[in-house]
Amino acid sequence: MNEREIDARQAGTTASARIPQEQSVRDVMTRDPKALDATASVMDAAELMRESDIGDVVVLEDDHLCGIVTDRDIVIRVLAEGCDPASVTLGEICSRELTTIPSTASVGDAVRLIREKAIRRLPVVEEDGEVVGIVSLGDIAVARDRKSALGDISAAPPNT
Repeated sequence: MNEREIDARQAGTTASARIPQEQSVRDVMTRDPKALDATASVMDAAELMRESDIGDVVVLEDDHLCGIVTDRDIVIRVLAEGCDPASVTLGEICSRELTTIPSTASVGDAVRLIREKAIRRLPVVEEDGEVVGIVSLGDIAVARDRKSALGDISAAPPNT
């Protein structure tokens, strides 16, 4: 038995149960992310987030990924600035310097990117650029260790 297996056994779990080997981003991502055109209003995004119980919307220009907007972006970039969410477009406030990850990448690759870039979400794209999912800190926490504090919180049902 190696040192990692001994540490895991002492913690009451097996290493393979805690950190699945060779798990891909496709296995842990949230599929079919909600998307809106860059010309849609911030109000449209907020309503979609409420209806779908999500915290982010993918932003598209000419059906191609151009950005992402989170609930926090709406608060900081629109509401706190005193702007009207019905008249501000997603294209005006979305984060455009995106880091994406292929669906075939490993969860470890996603962890490294999230850590290096200090981000919370990664759009998951296919080779043709189609956005097929979002992988978040919560998705990774649930996949890596559901019993961790973040994994437990992320796995809980929404409180709507």
